[in-house]
Formats: sequence, structure tokens, C-alpha cells
Amino acid sequence: MSERTKKALENHDRNYNCCQSVACAYCDLIGVDEETMFKAGEAFGLGMGCTNGTCGAIAGAVLLAGFKNSTGNLKHPDSKASTYKLSAAILKEFEDKNGATACRDLKGIGTGKVLRSCPGCIEDAAEIVEKVLELKEI
Repeated sequence: MSERTKKALENHDRNYNCCQSVACAYCDLIGVDEETMFKAGEAFGLGMGCTNGTCGAIAGAVLLAGFKNSTGNLKHPDSKASTYKLSAAILKEFEDKNGATACRDLKGIGTGKVLRSCPGCIEDAAEIVEKVLELKEI
């Protein structure tokens, strides 16, 4: 387990939500301060706004993809397609590993079958960030 993955898990232990846990563990590698990333990820908790929708850990990974890949060109947005491709790769990798991307399915809400715990989802999302976005210490 990488130091960044451990940091993401420690963030969760400090009551960061799943999105914040992942995104804040890597924010310095993309030039964003932790307070800003913390604020950006706050609404993605409990499956995006308490809806048990898309897993917050995945949302954190996708948030990082946007910060890493976007050109920030407001007049002529030109990086959406490549950022979407990164986001799709993150989601596919996570779903291939866990069988779902929705918080409700991962937690077994309605089925009683837990596919992955929140710490497990955070660990997986952090590993995917390092693999797909290549965000790691060199």
C-alpha cells in the first residue's frame, strides 16, 4: 500500500468523507491546496449528496482527473474528451474490481450483500488514481 493510499485512509479516520479522503490525499500533486479540495469534495459524501449514488471515493478520483487533465481554457474548452476518457477508465477499473460503482450497491443497501466497505473503496480509488492518473511520488 502506498503512502498516499495510507493518507487517504487516515483522512477518512479524521472524518473526511470518501471523496475528500481520496482527493485530499493527492491534491498537492496537482497544485491544489487541501482546504480548497476539501471544500470541493464536501458535497459528494454518502454517494453524492446522501443519495447513495456514485461512490464518493470514485468521485474524488474523478475530481482529481479534472484538475490534472483540464486545460482550464474557458474561451475554448478543449480538454473535455480526454478528461472524460480518464474518468471512464477510473469508473471501469473500479467496477471491474468491485462489481458496482453506486454506494448503495457497494454497501449492500436493499440486498444485504456488502460488496466493499468505505475504507476498501477509498483504498481501491486511491490505487486507481495512482495507476490511471499516474499521481504518485517519484
